[in-house]
Amino acid sequence: MRTAISRKSCAQASKRQGGIEIPASARQRAGVRNADESVCGVIMDGQLKTGRTVISESGVKYTIRQLLGSGGQGEVYEVESRGRTYAMKWYYKNTATMDQKDILDNLILKGQPDESFLWPQDMIFTAYGESFGYVMPLRPKNYKSIVDMMKRKAEPSFYCLCRAAYNLTKGYNALHMKGYSYRDISFGNAFFDPDTGEVLICDNDNVSYNGSKSTVYGTPRFMAPEIVLGQAKPSRNTDLFSLAVLLFYMFMLNHPLEGRREAQIKCMDIHAMNRLYGTDPLFIFDPDNKDNRPLPGYQDNALVFWDLYPQQLKELFVTSFTVGLKQPNRRITESKWMETFANLMSGIILCPNCGSEIFYDEAKEKNGVAHTCWNCQKPAAVPAKIVIGRSTVLLSEGTKLYMHHIDGGQDMDTVAGEVVRNPANPNMWGIKNLTKDSWTYIKADGTQIPVGEGRSAAIAKDAKIDFGRLKGEFY
Repeated sequence: MRTAISRKSCAQASKRQGGIEIPASARQRAGVRNADESVCGVIMDGQLKTGRTVISESGVKYTIRQLLGSGGQGEVYEVESRGRTYAMKWYYKNTATMDQKDILDNLILKGQPDESFLWPQDMIFTAYGESFGYVMPLRPKNYKSIVDMMKRKAEPSFYCLCRAAYNLTKGYNALHMKGYSYRDISFGNAFFDPDTGEVLICDNDNVSYNGSKSTVYGTPRFMAPEIVLGQAKPSRNTDLFSLAVLLFYMFMLNHPLEGRREAQIKCMDIHAMNRLYGTDPLFIFDPDNKDNRPLPGYQDNALVFWDLYPQQLKELFVTSFTVGLKQPNRRITESKWMETFANLMSGIILCPNCGSEIFYDEAKEKNGVAHTCWNCQKPAAVPAKIVIGRSTVLLSEGTKLYMHHIDGGQDMDTVAGEVVRNPANPNMWGIKNLTKDSWTYIKADGTQIPVGEGRSAAIAKDAKIDFGRLKGEFY
């Protein structure tokens, strides 16, 4: 784990959104449910009584332990079977439709896109016209929502925030690669572990094939403009817009379209929402139109956080909420988000004075602008770095290269190399090969040296390492 000051020091409490507390009116407008509506709160009464046993279509018996929460479609219970606990969603009669049953049957048959989804895995069904339900894994209590982060109940480091964003995007990419669209990406269905950046995606019972008929069109304030205006059905492209909104919330604790224009609205009715998110959306940091900038003292989070992130991330948000507002086919893809988040994780400098995390910004370096700590305002030197393909990795003591760095894949857990001292000369540093493959170290003069497992390649300007699939160069 990295030792670093939490980013909470730079999140000054705004008067309405995201600081220390969100007032009730803002919570409602943000789509945040009260505790008695949340799957985290315990409700005393429900459709099913504690201790009742239900039997699934696969013949498994589940015992009702407690009601966890309720929503518009049904209730969620904690259930137990064979000594293990699960979650079970039980539909109200009016939502227990044949179409819903068909969707769930397909999802169970096809299986989860990847391990980040709390996917339907078993069905409890007796007859059409009666309530039914499905069983899924139970979300561990250490996973927090984006709302928890906005309310300062979860304080991830910048590194864990970027890892959560990477994992979330990776999950939705796996879903889309199977031909599905999620349809309702929002606050309520994404959870993360603030200490590790691992994510879990729930409420998957409305997932269906891209472009197919559905009664679910999304959550207000997350829906793409063409959905708000009734011009399109949910699809991968509309998911990409909703994903960009959710990511913006994660990093800025503010909605990307809520600036001065939103602050001037006296009544947030359907007409105001249609203008703000449908007919006349304007990004709060649109480079060509400043009419909707965040209002100081009212939308401070966006003003505080925007300047902390490197240009490569800000450019993706600009594209998402300028070009991407009107041209769905030009929205940022999951692979581009993932590439950027991977770079952000590899480009974190720990301030030598106070320990805060600072993002390396290639744009600053090109323009000769020093990296300054946001917390103590003191300059922070950029360490040596290696550029491998599209990845830039800062090389400090203990820095690790992961497999995704050296092969361009998505394995962010397997360590491939580590920055170590030369035992014969503590002033010299190198990257130790922790794989079973041999690398080729290429000196500045072209001399080539094999670097086998357990051997180290010296960190030296203009030298290179051939990892096999990709090459890296030191700077």
